[in-house]
Amino acid sequence: MLAGMNVPHSLPTTRSDPSLPAVPTPVRANLADQAYARLKADLHEFVWVPGDRLSEAALAERLSVSRTPVREALFRLRNEGLVDVESKTGWFVRPIDFTRIDQLYELRILIEVDCVLRLTQQGDVAAALQPLKETWLVSAQERLGDSRAVGELDEQFHAALVRGAGNLEIARVHQDVTERIRMVRRLDFTRPDRIDATYQEHGRILRAVLQRKADSARMLLKAHIEQSQSEVRRITLHALHSARSLRSG
Repeated sequence: MLAGMNVPHSLPTTRSDPSLPAVPTPVRANLADQAYARLKADLHEFVWVPGDRLSEAALAERLSVSRTPVREALFRLRNEGLVDVESKTGWFVRPIDFTRIDQLYELRILIEVDCVLRLTQQGDVAAALQPLKETWLVSAQERLGDSRAVGELDEQFHAALVRGAGNLEIARVHQDVTERIRMVRRLDFTRPDRIDATYQEHGRILRAVLQRKADSARMLLKAHIEQSQSEVRRITLHALHSARSLRSG
């Protein structure tokens, strides 16, 4: 909707006045969202590796859409630092910037450790953390083994700790950090031993928070994130090497 204008839903989405910006139709917006989700998933799974060139026409054919939603999706991915564009050569997958990732992990630690301290000082913390207890304080036989599912649950665990502290702006910043490290973070759950470690470490963190052991909870959480940071760097490099080897083979 154009700023300062009240546009009824019954009006068409196109404008006769060329000076006004076009309003995206719901169908086009939906196609752009679908293209974005598909391309981002492919990037996360290293279908393309850093340095690969991306053709709008080829991607449009691959996704069975026009080039317009593909271009919109690529611009969203550029804003997230996953791809970039050059005037003469077009789109390409950006190299993984481990310095930037390390800085984002550092910010994540600062946010989550502070939020855990706040959680231990709240009144009915047990009720707030009940959904996390039901997911993570389970027997080994009840644990999930699917890497994608565990990755999603891991994000929800850390997001819930942050939201539980009660500051929505901090939660918003934390969500942005989560989005920007997702590509490498999800690789931490591609090995069974890392899934087991995640369950164990989440369980210890939860118990410390429930017992209001602030120092212990903060120490455990910091160590947990730092270990994950170290693992994802090593796993990411291995995944990149494997993807390139399969391609060259």
